[in-house]
Formats: sequence, C-alpha cells, structure tokens
Amino acid sequence: MNKELLKKITSIFENLLSGFCILQLVALALVVILAVFFRKFGYSFIWYDEVASVQLAWITYYGAAYCALKRSHLGFNGFVDRLGDKLRKIIIVLSEVIICGFFFTIAYAGYKILPMLHDEHLISLPSVTISFTQSVMPIGCVLFVIAEVLSIQSIWEKESLKERLQD
Repeated sequence: MNKELLKKITSIFENLLSGFCILQLVALALVVILAVFFRKFGYSFIWYDEVASVQLAWITYYGAAYCALKRSHLGFNGFVDRLGDKLRKIIIVLSEVIICGFFFTIAYAGYKILPMLHDEHLISLPSVTISFTQSVMPIGCVLFVIAEVLSIQSIWEKESLKERLQD
C-alpha cells in the first residue's frame, strides 16, 4: 500500500477516534454536572449513573483503540528495540498475531452475545437496549485491531536500537 495513502487513512482514523473520545468525555462530564446540579434542587435524574457507566465503558474501548494507534499501550519497547533486526521483527509479528487474535476472539464473542441481549433494556431508560450499549465490545475490539494494523509499519521500519546507537 502506498505510504501516503496509509498516512491519510491513519490520520482520518485517528481524527475519528479522538473526536469520538472527546465527544464522549464532554458528554460524560455534562451528564454528571447536570445530575449534580439538578439533584441540588431536588430533581434527581434516575438515569444518569447508568448512562455514565455506559459512557465510561465506551470511552475505555474507543480510547484503547486510540492508544493502540499511537502505540502507547504498555509494552516492552526498550527490550524489543535492543534485539537484532531479525529477532525484533519475529517478536513484532508474533505479538501482533497474539494481540489481533485475542481482540478478534473478544469481538466475535461480543458479537455472538448481542442477539441474546436484544430484549434487555437499561433499567432507568427502557428505550435503550443492552445490546446497543454492549455493542461497544465487538466494535471497540475491531477498532483496536484496525489500529494495530495501521500502526504496525511505524514499529516495523524502526531501526534496531543497536543501529541507532552506532550512528
């Protein structure tokens, strides 16, 4: 794939993820602030804690995908960078296969569970289905895999630490 096209796709994906995360953070803050404000005046929202917990889950999944795109999850970068180029690339491929396999498994399981939840609704908002709120699991996991695939080139092409230190 053309490097410029990959950069463009990655940039669009990054902007969408960060925009959604920011939107969710702002919405979560507004829900909590409004709930506190209305409670102060004796008009409690019965739904805010349930909605806030769903928003927090969504922020977590979409934020994890964003972190994957930026390669900012926990890892052993210093250790891997010290390896020779051939071994480093083997470790990269192995870790990507494990990570993508794990997240595809979770996405598949999450997808298979959604139909079982279509009759369940939020307690405080009966118009919102549990399958809608839980759709974040398969969607977030697929987004995580997309982020891993889009960002692998950034670590694949890095020189090993030895080569960087020799220059």
